[in-house]
Amino acid sequence: MIIQKGSVRIDLLGGTLDLEPINLIIPNVVTINAALDLKAVVKIEDTQNQDGVEIISQDYQLAKTISKQQLESKQLNSDQLGALYFLAVLIAELKLYSGVKITLSSDAPAGSGLGGSSTIGVTLVEALLQHQGRSFSKQEIVSLVRGVEGKILDCGPAGHQDYYPALYGGVLALNPTPGELQVEQLYTPQLKKVLESSLTLVYSGASRLSGINNWEVYKSFFDHDFNVRQGLGKIADLAHQAKIAIKSEQFNQLINLIAQEGEVRKELFPNILTPQMKELHQKISLTYPSCGIKVCGAGGGGCFLLTHPPKEAFAIREIIQQDKMEQLDLTIGPPIS
Repeated sequence: MIIQKGSVRIDLLGGTLDLEPINLIIPNVVTINAALDLKAVVKIEDTQNQDGVEIISQDYQLAKTISKQQLESKQLNSDQLGALYFLAVLIAELKLYSGVKITLSSDAPAGSGLGGSSTIGVTLVEALLQHQGRSFSKQEIVSLVRGVEGKILDCGPAGHQDYYPALYGGVLALNPTPGELQVEQLYTPQLKKVLESSLTLVYSGASRLSGINNWEVYKSFFDHDFNVRQGLGKIADLAHQAKIAIKSEQFNQLINLIAQEGEVRKELFPNILTPQMKELHQKISLTYPSCGIKVCGAGGGGCFLLTHPPKEAFAIREIIQQDKMEQLDLTIGPPIS
């Protein structure tokens, strides 16, 4: 049996700027995210079934056996496989056709905006490579999963930020250059403490597929929409400032920049906050006016971050519980060597 785990992420600043070549056109682009202790888990068990591969998704409560013939020929039907289609394509790409049962689960709710599907994909590929005794570089794993996910989504290029936290852990700055993405590890114990005490991660209960909004942004950018270009430029500037703040240990400034990024994103994408998110934030702001809000996921997922001074964390979390939303664990995972 092989068990592989990979972290989902919170995007702190610079989401949406992980789309090529937007990230090469706008100056000083960086995307900053953090790996959480919330995990995607893949378990591979050998079986006697030489006619296909059994896939079980505990999150979607789905179980299907995909025939050897379908996998070998890559004749996979998205309508029949539903949420398992992405995983089946990855399995076929790695030429695993029979003799295993694969069970998948995730601590992150589906459609939460925490990069769960990308994390499952990366973690599955790592587990399959281990099962096959093969070795890919981290970038080769990203390229494979990103390519397959872009094909599955079929709505323009896929961003790159969701794949890296599961492979690197910690707090990452993703710095694009022509032909290469430089991954910079920013993690320190002090930064971990600040983020965990000054941010609260909330699941609204409403799953939203944030990735599908990227195409509208992409198209508007290259249609030279002034508001989109200006908004993305502001997000890039805030993310650039945040990287400087982290390196100079100006952590109060960092938390303020995350909140500012949330405000810019609200202006750029008016529907990014659900009415329930707005209502909760307004309720908290009556007592704690410095509390900021930033939706997770480039286009808006089901989770959001609240920014606040550490001393206000407990009281804010009590309001969340009264509002019947779910606070998720926000523990930053360590770097992976």
